[in-house]
Amino acid sequence: MSSNLDTLYRQVIMDHYKNPRNRGEFDGDTVTVNMNNPTCGDRIQIQMKVEDDKVTDAKFVGEGCSISLASASMMTQAIKGLKLDEAVAMSNIFSDMMLGKDYDDERFDLGDIEALQGVAKFPARIKCATLAWKAMEKGINDQKE
Repeated sequence: MSSNLDTLYRQVIMDHYKNPRNRGEFDGDTVTVNMNNPTCGDRIQIQMKVEDDKVTDAKFVGEGCSISLASASMMTQAIKGLKLDEAVAMSNIFSDMMLGKDYDDERFDLGDIEALQGVAKFPARIKCATLAWKAMEKGINDQKE
């Protein structure tokens, strides 16, 4: 990646960290998952409103590093309006991106999420970036059961 692209990506991550989208909690019936990353102390709670097998809204609260919270902000934006299977598919694509694997960037518009691809160069930070996504997947899997 060029240094200009690195700088742009850093700006996008810091924008989501300083101005998180969808931060807060819902009242009422939601799919709620709490997860933490004991190696670094990141803690996240993901809440999703699910109707007719679709994520109609999503929010998060938590504390952690800029990567963890920016990723939660991006993820909650990205999954709104997706069918549950689509949200899991997007999470799998995100996971491939985090592991430095080739990923299908044609199926979904990843938008700001692609700013996190540089995290793949820092294996210790991958768990930070994927925490919210793993919580979302767990919530969807629990919902299906």
